[in-house]
Amino acid sequence: MKTKYIKQLFSAALIAVLSSGVTSCINDLDISPIDPQTGGSFDQQGVFVKGYAMLGVTGQKGIDGSPDLDGQDEGESGFYRTTFNCNELPTDECLWAWQENQDIPQLTSISWSPSSQRTEWVYVRLGYDITQYNFFLDQTEGMTDAETLRQRAEIRFLRALHYWYFLDLFGKAPFKEHFSNDLPVEKKGTELYTYIQNELNEIEADMYEPRQAPFGRADKAANWLLRARLYLNAGVYTGQTDYAKAEEYASKVIGSAYKLCTNYSELFMADNDENENAMQEIILPIRQDGVKTRNHGGSTYLVCGTRIAGMPRMGTTNGWSCIFARATMVKKFFSNLDDVPMLSADVEIPKGLDTDEQIDAFDAEHGIRTEDMIKAAGDDRALLYSGVGGGRRKIQTDAISGFTDGLSIVKWQNYRSDGKPVSHATYPDTDIPLFRLAEAYLTRAEAIFRQGGDATGDINELRKRANCTRKVQTVTEQELIDEWAREFYLEGRRRSDLVRFGMFTTNKYLWDWKGGAMNGTSVASYYNKYPIPVSDINNNRNMSQNEGYK
Repeated sequence: MKTKYIKQLFSAALIAVLSSGVTSCINDLDISPIDPQTGGSFDQQGVFVKGYAMLGVTGQKGIDGSPDLDGQDEGESGFYRTTFNCNELPTDECLWAWQENQDIPQLTSISWSPSSQRTEWVYVRLGYDITQYNFFLDQTEGMTDAETLRQRAEIRFLRALHYWYFLDLFGKAPFKEHFSNDLPVEKKGTELYTYIQNELNEIEADMYEPRQAPFGRADKAANWLLRARLYLNAGVYTGQTDYAKAEEYASKVIGSAYKLCTNYSELFMADNDENENAMQEIILPIRQDGVKTRNHGGSTYLVCGTRIAGMPRMGTTNGWSCIFARATMVKKFFSNLDDVPMLSADVEIPKGLDTDEQIDAFDAEHGIRTEDMIKAAGDDRALLYSGVGGGRRKIQTDAISGFTDGLSIVKWQNYRSDGKPVSHATYPDTDIPLFRLAEAYLTRAEAIFRQGGDATGDINELRKRANCTRKVQTVTEQELIDEWAREFYLEGRRRSDLVRFGMFTTNKYLWDWKGGAMNGTSVASYYNKYPIPVSDINNNRNMSQNEGYK
């Protein structure tokens, strides 16, 4: 299906469902088009697999050339890249090096408008995926065999997840449950919250038990974790908090068959779909493969976007040199930035550092490797690089001019924990843990804290896994929001957490370049929600603009 305008997004006459013919493994994607308007049959298995594939690919021909969304930049328009950008680039965690790129200054400084294209990209992608889910559900309506009932439950879960993204990002959604020419209606706030809650409740019985689903498919634990996430944010979405239910459903996930990975870095390596240590924590991954799912979103974006040519062990031949750490994020691991391992200003970088071994030797001599960073931070999660590969780095900058204006983030890797070769030298095999067990621990910790209880146990469980030398003794609100960053930085969720804590737009918490100021400043509160794209306002009479936007 190609979609040029948002108005056309929900038009059955223009939708061609794209799918793969795979029968079991979501990772084995061989995308080919199936057009329900012209085809003689409905490929149930193919369309079902496409429902998951849309999380990690952008079209049906691999890298580019036949995108899902016509009229959009294919590399920019994937599900994960669009949601990631809206939830990470405006926050205290990272900066985009190339501020001249379209809409990037607006994301950096939290100053977007209804005409911003990046806002439109995520809106269109979410709507496109929901249309595909509606098509599958309409085609399988009334079927009662066990496999179809399970597939329908999983597709309804994915649709509920997409409506959650609409609720979280926009506060409302262009809502439809069926594949038709009718314009979607506006559903927002409590009404959309209640719909998502009811959907998750209705489908739970038909989903796999925890850890019984094929890796890459949603099970009951994914259902519970999305509900815990919904309840934790209830105050934002409805004006009425529900921390008791957030605690209840987080506890269900923690009490399930999932376990914490004992090595934090292995969660983000190329064999996280084969390494049992990583798999036992990952509840729902976005499947990625360097040969079969090549695209410019997904983990390619996360690995290539955080590397520059010259960095040792890049894991890719193509460093885009785009995303680096804000100074405020580094402070999550170093309260005093003077303690960050950095190359002394009086040390010159010699010429001839051309190989990984040569760069490693120089970095080791000056104590600026990632392993030196981890040791200095006393936390295995401090996967940052301050070495000289690709150039001399700063911790913070008074002008955003390039990739070395901050520390590099090397959390996402295209290397295997077992040392075996990866599938492709440029495109990663690394699956994206969209849901993982650690979220349940921090959700429960926050819910307990909000109810006046002792949340130290769950936080310290994660710190123990990270070999953190500092255990929390007293939980504060700032400690909690900082812990969310330490555990989940660069995983596509930060904005949502900051909004929930009342810190995203206010002067309660400032970070470098917030509001466009070097030391940060507050912005208008209406930026807690993204605007409805002007193209949809113009084409769908049922949708209204969010307050504050013109």
